[in-house]
Amino acid sequence: MALSNSQYEAIIKEYQRTRDENRALEDARRQEVCEAIPEYLPLCESVSTLSVARAKRLLEGDDAALSGLREELAEIAQRRKRLLVEHGFPADYLEPVYRCPDCQDTGYIASPEGLKAKCHCFRQQEISILYAQSHIQEMIVRENFSVLSYEYYQGEDLRRFQAAVGVSRRFIQEFEGNCQNLFFYGAVGTGKSFLSGCIAKELLQRGNSVIYFSAAGLFDMLARYTFDGRLKEGLQDFCEDLYGCDLLIIDDLGTEITNNFVTSSLFACLNERHLSGKSTLISTNISLEELRNRYSDRVFSRITSSFTLCSFTGPDIRILKKRLSNAPAT
Repeated sequence: MALSNSQYEAIIKEYQRTRDENRALEDARRQEVCEAIPEYLPLCESVSTLSVARAKRLLEGDDAALSGLREELAEIAQRRKRLLVEHGFPADYLEPVYRCPDCQDTGYIASPEGLKAKCHCFRQQEISILYAQSHIQEMIVRENFSVLSYEYYQGEDLRRFQAAVGVSRRFIQEFEGNCQNLFFYGAVGTGKSFLSGCIAKELLQRGNSVIYFSAAGLFDMLARYTFDGRLKEGLQDFCEDLYGCDLLIIDDLGTEITNNFVTSSLFACLNERHLSGKSTLISTNISLEELRNRYSDRVFSRITSSFTLCSFTGPDIRILKKRLSNAPAT
């Protein structure tokens, strides 16, 4: 499924807006530094004067002029950084500002062949538009490691949740170049979706592409692309994104209406991602026994053999929080 012209133009305009904002920020910082450090501007202006003088000497046959220029420019750069630090500014305060340093907020990077390819940040915007990923953006604002708490867990429930947090942190740390999968299962409201959001936020911030689907939403979309003749030509593009994104999160497996199409589609998805070396995270409220009974032996075998399984137990934290917030003050 490709972006429409208007969707593509909206992304490009957003990049332009980002560049404009960053240029304004750079100008404001430069003005601030020049006002705070009077000698800074003359030092910057000396670069062009020095370059012209050295170029003239090079034309006159001085072969050492170029290497001498490099040394002097490096010294000026160091003096500028020292001035910044001495006056309380970070050494890189006047470096170019980019939201995405990889593409410098253009949306494209040069491939090894010299061709332009979409940057990971462009691909994630594309994913967000094409597959209505607004839910994950809302989720990672409120569900991330900065608000992680163990206060609602006790005993064995606490030990299991702490173990799952440890597994999640290692999953993030070892994500690059290491195909790994997670299967979160257990009672409702025990932190499975929360940890999924924590992982998604960290990987998105690192530039990885993440697609999030509820199980019901995923199989509904697959069914529409497969059986609706008007949409069928978009099935290949959808599957390429589904199988090729860095991390696929399938939330609430088992809430969908399970049938032969769902079972075969789930196995195809897991198998293709496994063959492509891409990671998958599945959360579910069903037990391992229910997983085996509800889906095929192939699905059960794939999950239990190639996923790290994390069991969650305890009370429904959402209900517990609500009760505590409504409790009368003592």
